[in-house]
Amino acid sequence: MTTQDLASALGVSLRTITRDLNWLRDAGLPVTAQRGRLGGVTMLPGSGLDLTRLTPGERDHLSLTGLDERQRAELNASVESRRALSKIAAAQPRRAHELLPLSDVVHVDSRPWLQAPTSGTTPASLIGAVRRGRRLRIEYDSSRESCPRDLVVDPYGLFAKAGIWYLVADCARVPRMYRLERITTWKEVDQLRRIRESQTLATAAAALVAQWEHNHAIEVSATIDRTQIERAQRIFGQRLVRDDHEESATGHKVTICFLHLEDVRALLPFGSAITVHGPTEVRAHLRDLTTNLALHYAPSPTS
Repeated sequence: MTTQDLASALGVSLRTITRDLNWLRDAGLPVTAQRGRLGGVTMLPGSGLDLTRLTPGERDHLSLTGLDERQRAELNASVESRRALSKIAAAQPRRAHELLPLSDVVHVDSRPWLQAPTSGTTPASLIGAVRRGRRLRIEYDSSRESCPRDLVVDPYGLFAKAGIWYLVADCARVPRMYRLERITTWKEVDQLRRIRESQTLATAAAALVAQWEHNHAIEVSATIDRTQIERAQRIFGQRLVRDDHEESATGHKVTICFLHLEDVRALLPFGSAITVHGPTEVRAHLRDLTTNLALHYAPSPTS
């Protein structure tokens, strides 16, 4: 086909076609372009990555983007994922003077530091039931309830965030996230799942995360001494926002977001270098924490 034919068929410009053809060639696909009246764009047979060499399971595992090796192991997906990647690597031999593959120079570990071993339901044990698209009856041990609850849920799938696995599911048509380690028992229900129309695992998880962050966010208004502002920015990262319009000779006006009230104890190492202006409950909690700390280290009456 000519580049004009391709541009017309895809509804894009000739420049876009030329750019994409160059990208395909750089990616190793056997695409050639010949100028002239009898020229055109051709894909040569018999070379490039032959996806028929990948089993259906291997092709499926290639879509597990964002998971590190440990998380793939928790899904019992390590073997097929490694096999698929090795086939791709074998089909794309590195030529001299090329950049090293990203897989050789980038390693991802999504777990938080010092994560305690988890118990409860494992991703590997639940993934088969989720893929069959059935309803689930789960027993969920919520931290807000005195005893586990028996629930019937319609699962979208499994969601990994910050090293923690969740089951994303509708319960009575309301979306929820259930930590797998808190699912004590589960079984399939002989009914197909009934998820909301036009919703996917990705959209449901994104909405739940946004809702959770909004409901749990505490915005702390404070002033930080000039000598400590860089240290605070290193520790709190994007949670700290400076108000450049409220800067004085002694300190910087900032807003710091915390997910829970208890998390504000991270301000204590700064001592009097941080002055919290609000909310009131944060000031009260810091006052209680420092009072208890002072009492803990107060000299005993017998000393």
